[in-house]
Amino acid sequence: MSPLAQPPVQVQAQTLAESVVQSVDWLAIAPPTIAAVVGLAVLVADLFVGEARKALLGWASVAGLAVSLLALLPLLDGDRATFCLTGDPDVCSYTADRFTLVLQFLVLGGALLTALLSMTALNDEKKQLPAGEFWFLLLSSAAGAALLPASRDLATLVVALEVASLPAFALVGIRLGDRRSSEAALKFFLSSVTATAVSLLGISFIYATTGTLYLTEIADRIQNVDGQLHTVTQAGVVLTLIGFAFKTAAVPFHFWVPDTYVGAPLPVAAYLSVVGKAVGFSGLILITVVALPSYADVWGPALAALAALTMTVGNLGALKQRSTRAYSAVRLLAWSSVGQAGYLLVPIAAAAYADNTDDAERAVGSTVAYALMYAAVNLGAFAVAALVGRTKTLNRVSDYRGLYASNPLSALLLAFFLLCLAGLPPGIIGLFAKVTVFSAAVDAGLGWLAVVMAVNVVVALFYYLQWTALLFRAREDVTEGETEGETEGETGGETVGEPGPHRVPAPLTAALVLTGIVGIALSGAPQLVLRFAGIGLF
Repeated sequence: MSPLAQPPVQVQAQTLAESVVQSVDWLAIAPPTIAAVVGLAVLVADLFVGEARKALLGWASVAGLAVSLLALLPLLDGDRATFCLTGDPDVCSYTADRFTLVLQFLVLGGALLTALLSMTALNDEKKQLPAGEFWFLLLSSAAGAALLPASRDLATLVVALEVASLPAFALVGIRLGDRRSSEAALKFFLSSVTATAVSLLGISFIYATTGTLYLTEIADRIQNVDGQLHTVTQAGVVLTLIGFAFKTAAVPFHFWVPDTYVGAPLPVAAYLSVVGKAVGFSGLILITVVALPSYADVWGPALAALAALTMTVGNLGALKQRSTRAYSAVRLLAWSSVGQAGYLLVPIAAAAYADNTDDAERAVGSTVAYALMYAAVNLGAFAVAALVGRTKTLNRVSDYRGLYASNPLSALLLAFFLLCLAGLPPGIIGLFAKVTVFSAAVDAGLGWLAVVMAVNVVVALFYYLQWTALLFRAREDVTEGETEGETEGETGGETVGEPGPHRVPAPLTAALVLTGIVGIALSGAPQLVLRFAGIGLF
């Protein structure tokens, strides 16, 4: 039957159906899709793989994440978009531009290194960590994290955020019969659910005043909101920022971080410190710089204040950690990650004060550059912590005393990673990243924030250098039961003396080598990461 012969209602319905049909660019969505498909395959394969061959699931997961990373290469030729409106092909839900690719590289690379660390952890804790479920949750979270920076509408953004977050809750509490792990997962879950609820309330206000979910359309329409709805719009902006502040562990929404990192398996803590932060910051950038540039007078000062507060509280929290307290090494890294989150917030706040779009994009590029540096060296520090934790189950800072005498390479690598985080030579990449962030604050006229950052960098030097110096001191034999900060069930008479020789598992060695190579290469040519991240975003 020809269209002319069809009833008018049927023609109208057919036209409406055709208007919502969207073509799919499978190449553009390949990186997160591959991670998700491999995760499902691993979960199903776990039903048929015997206990003795569970390690194959880990290698399959590592291979899947590696293929996801390789899927980024064809996308370097130019920007691609998919799930676009048929009436307006420039308005899309998924965009694979340079900003997306850099953050997907960070997220998938971080997940790959986490997978390498996890293979050793699963082998060491066979009775506590179920392999199939672990790999499925890790790959699912990585898929959501890779989807988020490509999201260009609020619905996709929220879905990606939850796909990245929900498996992370389970990963934190996945240890069977571990009370500390369960408590950490509950605290992480409750705080994250609260953050999501607040974000959704803010997003609903923004949608109510603009009538669209697409970020670029919100940027256009929000400037012409009716005066009566101006207060509702401002409330929506503030509530959305509060929700994402939870995700980035910004103070005062950081309270879940130390206990969650300590209670989680160490590879999961490493994953949260890097990939979890990348998720929060990429979402924050999309909401502020892309969707709400006209409300920079609201979110700019708010983020600047959060940055100052976050870096100060984080560094002071790390400073007061007692080296003999149980799990003090992980706690110090947790508080350090809060302080680093403050530095990452500085360029985003500076983007609000930029005179033009190019300056705003350069400011955001500083955040991306700093995130790349932080991801490589922080994962490296966690890799060394995982190595030490195999013989020192309480993983205290004091356990690292004299590490150079027993394991010179690991000690040198940890010293290098800590110096990178501190911003001192030979960790040149850390110094360049901090200078870039500092310059973004100065160029934006935020001199007071630059001063706060400079003071915090000096404060952080104390605990980073203190830990570094400890690596090269003479060992002291101490019995674990003699130290402070141990809770019931954490003592066991383990002697913290010179450990006997032991073989480092291949996956853990690979993680150490990869992070070391990346950190050293970037310190030798820091302009590479700055050029890679100093990009025009949209």
